[in-house]
Amino acid sequence: MLSSLRKLSLLLPVLLLQPSWAEEATSGTVSTANAEADAEAAFFKSLNFVNGPSQVQVGSYGTFKLPKDYEYLQDADTRRLMAHWENLDTGKPEYYFAPKGGKWFAVFSYEDTGHVKDDEKIDAAELLQSMKDGAIAGNAERAKLGWAPMTVQGWHQEPFYDPDSKRLTWSINYLSGGQAVVNYNTRVLGRTGVTEVTLVAEPQDLEAAIKEFKEAIKGYDYVAGQRYAEYQDGDKTAEYGLAALIAGGAAAVATKKGFWAAIVSFFAAGWKIIAGVFVALGGWVASLFRKKE
Repeated sequence: MLSSLRKLSLLLPVLLLQPSWAEEATSGTVSTANAEADAEAAFFKSLNFVNGPSQVQVGSYGTFKLPKDYEYLQDADTRRLMAHWENLDTGKPEYYFAPKGGKWFAVFSYEDTGHVKDDEKIDAAELLQSMKDGAIAGNAERAKLGWAPMTVQGWHQEPFYDPDSKRLTWSINYLSGGQAVVNYNTRVLGRTGVTEVTLVAEPQDLEAAIKEFKEAIKGYDYVAGQRYAEYQDGDKTAEYGLAALIAGGAAAVATKKGFWAAIVSFFAAGWKIIAGVFVALGGWVASLFRKKE
């Protein structure tokens, strides 16, 4: 599982190579590192992991065939884990899964958006510029929270929508506090909502992680009655299309009143997961409704 244990363990060989005159100075550091490692291990033991292979419930809307050698957390423990990694609560149920001992993890969540029409053509260049503008607007609020500024650099993978699987994917390159960060996002369209799945990995591990991740989430599906094709007249419908899902979904709707306030607050609370050196921020809000006004 991902934790700062791996990061702490990397410090020990360096400490052991210090000259003898530094032994007294480093002993306190080693003790602190050991204490932190013990506390981290105790925390992870307190989490109720489900081990694969197993079929697990993802909220009330989906099921997931958890593969062998993977682990999964229900909402309560996922929230504890996200808080442990200093991630602000999104206010939505979240469900963690990862390969055991792997170099990545992912989180399911669900947005009750209504039925999202999938006939929109995404203008990747325009969308990227809107996201860059949104990041600038959000940095002032991030500064108040003591967070490093974020810069959207470009697409790692441009948005791609598969009409057969009803899955929208994309990934973004950006800088946070001078550190290069990449995240990989999947949205699975359902009858009256969207399942959000965010993959977190170090940039150098991302390509391998994406391959494993794609194979793993083949086991995810909506429960009967909640699949996209089961939409019926009279069902709730979304006020936006595919592009807005990339830019932040419901937060992007803000329906003209307080729109920029919504942008700032969304970036301020932008999903931030810290696990050792892993960082992911998701859900960039952009002004996507100029065309619809």
